[in-house]
Amino acid sequence: MNRRSFIVAVGAGFAAPLAAEAQQAEKVYRVGFLRNGPPPDTFIEGLRRGLRDLGYFEGQNLSIEYGLADSADQLPNVAARLVRLNVDVLLASGTPPVPVAKSATQKIPVVFIASIDPVATGIVASLARPGGNVTGFAGIHADLMGKRLELLREAVHRQSRVAVMFQATNPGNAQYLRQAEIAARALGIQLQLLAVRKADDFERVFGEARGAGGLIQFDDVIFTSHRRQLVELAVKHQLPAMYGAREFVDAGGLISYGPDYPDLYRRSATYLDKIFRGAKPADLPVEQPTKFELVINLKTTKALGLTIPPSLLLRADQVTE
Repeated sequence: MNRRSFIVAVGAGFAAPLAAEAQQAEKVYRVGFLRNGPPPDTFIEGLRRGLRDLGYFEGQNLSIEYGLADSADQLPNVAARLVRLNVDVLLASGTPPVPVAKSATQKIPVVFIASIDPVATGIVASLARPGGNVTGFAGIHADLMGKRLELLREAVHRQSRVAVMFQATNPGNAQYLRQAEIAARALGIQLQLLAVRKADDFERVFGEARGAGGLIQFDDVIFTSHRRQLVELAVKHQLPAMYGAREFVDAGGLISYGPDYPDLYRRSATYLDKIFRGAKPADLPVEQPTKFELVINLKTTKALGLTIPPSLLLRADQVTE
């Protein structure tokens, strides 16, 4: 081999790995974010923070394609559009998008963050071994609704009837209702079940709840998306309300108890990273919330003419003014 051939060969040898490295560096991972209505900013920031911690930055090696439906009926079409974009992962945010994402594709991995029992609703085979192409983070806990009723009862004395508002088509309703009924019997509380299908139903529901000692919502994205309207209606109708996420209290709601959802979205980034690196959803166990928070709004307490017991205030993770 002459000198010129040697230099060319060596140059080619160095160029090959450099080209491969450059090609790898140029890889942009695409996440399809499927949800009914806009998520709270805190959810998205939790997701972005988790991804940044793992080295993924939007505009560099990460792209998030937002598929936000205006209603649950539109979710299948929105999911189909994300599938056609050939995203690397579908992230199903909230409960209604989960079965839609599962039906939309058997090829693209699906990671969900939702208040749902994925085994009872047939989303996965088991928590430990999900099977198929779906796994994620469940926001439900065995005694979550019971705990919310207990805390609402402690905050608002002499309750005999509590209005329960739920989105009629949410697949997680059955598990929430079972928990609520068990807790209500133990507390001697009568439940008034009030179904909604769209935001236009809110005014009607609050009118029907007149005279109730309190209000509790089953978790649903329609409520999260319209949280400001809901907390304003609760104050207007002088109805003490318990919510499932602190974002309601931040918007002026009375009290919330539930998972730290921004933390769940942050944790979901670890599953996205594993899938980007070749892991299969079937091998990633469904995780449950590990951090719950109780938040109370003192300003709303005064607006409702309530006095929260000091013992409950001391147990709160945060008391806002």
